[in-house]
Amino acid sequence: MLTTPELVWLLAAVAKGDQAAFERLYQATRAKLYGTAIRILRRADLANEVLQEVYLRVWNSAGRFDPAAASPITWMVVIARTHALDLARKKVEMPIEEEPEVMEVADESHGPVVKPEMSEELKRLLACMGRLEEDRRRLVLLAYYGGWSCEQLATKFEKPVNIINTWLRGALVDIRECLGP
Repeated sequence: MLTTPELVWLLAAVAKGDQAAFERLYQATRAKLYGTAIRILRRADLANEVLQEVYLRVWNSAGRFDPAAASPITWMVVIARTHALDLARKKVEMPIEEEPEVMEVADESHGPVVKPEMSEELKRLLACMGRLEEDRRRLVLLAYYGGWSCEQLATKFEKPVNIINTWLRGALVDIRECLGP
């Protein structure tokens, strides 16, 4: 993975139409963006479709990227997540009962997420997530990692949608306060 300054430089070069920079950016970020799409869609064909749309958008809007607003990888993950969620909502929804157990909150000390090269930003986020109550943490993970709608979450947690929205907002405020400025 390239450093944030290298990614910023590549995006600036892509904004000027540099195809070699675009190829390097693609090579450096495709696994992360594909992972984002596949977690939401759970189908390789749809994840590849999202990836194609994401890089088309990156090519066309690299000039609008603002490094003061977000890191390059965060900006691209948001694009991937948005496209994946849009596509997931267009497809026939899988009943909650068929949702794989992968979405259950796992022990954060094991698995592919915990690596020596984990960014400090991710470590801080995981620490903040760990401070949430179990049901709030699951709610956030299902909503933002799994792409579940508020209606699906309301069914899963057996609560009205407005309660789910309140819980989700509260959890996000707690995470934001934990992360600090």
